[in-house]
Amino acid sequence: MAKLELPDGSVIEGADGASVLDFIRQIGPGLAKAAVCAEVDGRVVDLSCPVTNHGKLVVITGKDAKGLEILRHSCAHIMAEAICALWPQAKLVYGPTVTDGFYYDIDLDEAIRPEDFERIEQKMREIIAADEPFVRIEMGRDEAAAKMANDPYKLDNIQNAKGDVISFYRHGAGGFEDLCRGPHIPRTGSIDAKAIKVMSVAGAYWHGDASQKMLQRVYGTCWRNKKELDEYLTRLEEAKKRDHRVIGKQMELFSFHEEGPGFAFLHPNGMIVWNAIIEYWRKVHDKYGYAEIKTPIILNESLWHRSGHWDNYKENMYFTTVDEVTYAVKPMNCPGGLLVYNASKHSYREFPLRVAELGLVHRYEASGQMHGLVRVRQFTQDDAHIFCMPEQAEAEVIGVINLIEEMYGAFGFKDYRIELSTKPEKHIGSDEIWEMATDALRGALEHKGLPFQINEGDGAFYGPKIDFHIKDCLGRSWQLGTIQLDFSMPMRFELTYTAPDNTEKTPVMIHRAILGSLERFLGILIEHYAGNFPLWLAPEQARILTISEKSNDYAAALLARLKAAGLRATADLGDDKIGAKIARGHAERVPYMLVVGPKEAEGGLVNVRFRGSQTTQTVGVDAFVAAAAAKIADKTEVLTFE
Repeated sequence: MAKLELPDGSVIEGADGASVLDFIRQIGPGLAKAAVCAEVDGRVVDLSCPVTNHGKLVVITGKDAKGLEILRHSCAHIMAEAICALWPQAKLVYGPTVTDGFYYDIDLDEAIRPEDFERIEQKMREIIAADEPFVRIEMGRDEAAAKMANDPYKLDNIQNAKGDVISFYRHGAGGFEDLCRGPHIPRTGSIDAKAIKVMSVAGAYWHGDASQKMLQRVYGTCWRNKKELDEYLTRLEEAKKRDHRVIGKQMELFSFHEEGPGFAFLHPNGMIVWNAIIEYWRKVHDKYGYAEIKTPIILNESLWHRSGHWDNYKENMYFTTVDEVTYAVKPMNCPGGLLVYNASKHSYREFPLRVAELGLVHRYEASGQMHGLVRVRQFTQDDAHIFCMPEQAEAEVIGVINLIEEMYGAFGFKDYRIELSTKPEKHIGSDEIWEMATDALRGALEHKGLPFQINEGDGAFYGPKIDFHIKDCLGRSWQLGTIQLDFSMPMRFELTYTAPDNTEKTPVMIHRAILGSLERFLGILIEHYAGNFPLWLAPEQARILTISEKSNDYAAALLARLKAAGLRATADLGDDKIGAKIARGHAERVPYMLVVGPKEAEGGLVNVRFRGSQTTQTVGVDAFVAAAAAKIADKTEVLTFE
């Protein structure tokens, strides 16, 4: 008999070799119907998987995040079958899930166009309606290679697959079959036919190599039901309105040019927001005891061999030659920070030593991967490195988490999830060091009482890390902050400090960034607020609108008063009617519009109109200045004065 232990500790028994689904049916028919796959001893498997020993069972339904991912991956196969049915000459390459959906790369000389999407969807609905089972077929690597000998794409996938067992999945009356490690949903009918949509098509090179043939990448999405699909499509429409590339142009924040692809040009309005972010960043870092440094952008190739970047990151780096010596444009700031540390001797009495840098870095991104400010080749990283004794590491990580919570709150981000990423396959340092570092990060999170997910094998090559993923107003997730604990690089650079026992020891190094790329963070802020920045970040905080030229002198004096108080203000003294001036102020996202006429001039008042609202409020000039200054100081998003 085989046995499976449930999360509540109870045990169910079944015949040796019975399927996972057979075991789930013992729990209840409702759960058996809702299940899409299961986790047995930590491994996600098909419901048809035989159980031959004792283990632990977790049932995964479509309500679970993993279950939704399995639904989408299975839907990618259904879309692939539909495309092959409509274009028999199509060759399948690769079809993974992505955030909110999936895609499939197709080798097809005939272009798939948006007008073809409905045909594809209709064929997908037919496949779903047939309710055919997904059947797993396993074979050895050599047998699989022989089977796909005439398909260079699948042969390449087989050669790069891990393990000795290669699996295929078959479904449909026509026997559609695709190479895949799985798992999959039990049947095609497990998907709601009303909750699928083909979204777009784009070009993509095989392996991202521009020397290879251009493929067609067809994107689709799949949700649990039509309601969720409709909500997603509504969010997409809202996201289009919030596209930072469009708003950035409207507000004259930044631009991109062919002369520097992937390099952002910040305009005066963009620099106002940029400098406000940095001013706040510096204030908080000073509060938390950081000193600031600046290191060169270009450093000798030998440094990058020593740091390990040459072996682990070279393909993402830029190089140049000076006096017949090879230099690298830095992709990260840490090696420069290590050189600063080594410029003098250190004692444990200085620890923890917190050193921050707004470092300009360059990383290669393929042209097809770049996207406005959120994916660029040059960016400023709000980096910092903390040097401390091993026994101080956990407390320092807690301090960084506190700093992160404070900064994210100021920018309006209160909802975020945390991942703890462990040792990757390609790494430096011993297993013992990695275990110590991982335990310290885990201990800090547990001390804070923060929920977190384990992300196996996704740590940096030099150490495990904690990543913070914020959610914006549309529920989209953005990875921002990272905390990385590194025992290895200090050893490589022979960093030392004088310990309490007067011996020379190697410090621990914490790499951390809070906002990540400032360019990317600016793009996220623009979309989160749709350009309606909080008062403290707004490029223009107040605009004086005159009813007629009779009030121009009062407006000029008022403008001088606002600027003297440190407010970013302008005056619209044109001949347009006041309604047009107000409409323009709303359209240009000015937080406060101060309407002034003879009545306001006589009483030393301003009639305040609030951005995006019909609300008005008449207050004295001094009261307005005091209220605005207070809101800027406390980073509040609320504009009204109640």
